[in-house]
Amino acid sequence: MLRRIVKIDEEKCDGCGECVPNCHEGALQIIDDKARLISDLFCDGLGACLGHCPQGAITIEEREAEMYDESRVMEYIIKGGRNVIIAHLKHLLEHNETDYYKEAVQYLNNNGIENPLDGEYIQPQQLSGCPGSKAISFENKEAVSDESGKRESHLTQWPIQLHLVSPFAQYYKDSDLLLAADCVGFAYADFHKDFMKGKSIAIACPKLDTNKEIYLNKLTAMINESKIKSAMINESKIKSITVIIMQVPCCGGLLKLAQLANESANRRVPINVVVIGVNGKILEETPVFKN
Repeated sequence: MLRRIVKIDEEKCDGCGECVPNCHEGALQIIDDKARLISDLFCDGLGACLGHCPQGAITIEEREAEMYDESRVMEYIIKGGRNVIIAHLKHLLEHNETDYYKEAVQYLNNNGIENPLDGEYIQPQQLSGCPGSKAISFENKEAVSDESGKRESHLTQWPIQLHLVSPFAQYYKDSDLLLAADCVGFAYADFHKDFMKGKSIAIACPKLDTNKEIYLNKLTAMINESKIKSAMINESKIKSITVIIMQVPCCGGLLKLAQLANESANRRVPINVVVIGVNGKILEETPVFKN
């Protein structure tokens, strides 16, 4: 299985930082005046940062996927020096990857390298924090006056997970596609009524799902129109895509997937994005591409 990973040419990089805000995974940081990939564990390989490097220092490297090995990552991390090590260790803590953090510390100990965080108690507020994994409690929800009765499901297909669906399934043919982040259905109370009604659906997690190259290929296939007119050719030719995501930065990868698929396909479809706050409210409804 091939995996796509960001590769940085440090000779070309001038540390401008334009790539950093476009890395939805938080895997890129400017350290010692250079862009650094501080953890390929969180690099999704979509290349959202590519178009934002004026020096052309960032490319995507495609290689055979391997099991994530913190020791091998640390071999790369330590070459960047103390500040890169600190950024990597804090990044692991921010994402609650405590087991990997312990492996990283063990690697430092085994190689006689000082742990720059040793003896330093890291307060939660000292970490920049991944908004997608930040613990938040909603204790003062207003009481709903009437939740009697049962709603009807607007789900018209199965399966729905993007890895499992066929892009040529009959339910996608000439449909309006709802491309939803996994968490949205739990966060937004009227998800079925307000968004699923009358649409086909595919769900995915742009942060945790693996091999998102398959996602890109499937979405492109859903959009494509065959140039050969034949009854033997099955195609979806979806009419539009509504991308519904959470407000956390990592969710933006799903919108990027839809946009890349639209650019890769041999036709274009309208794309709209809906952003749901972690409190379950709609924050934004915006067309991002009009046919």
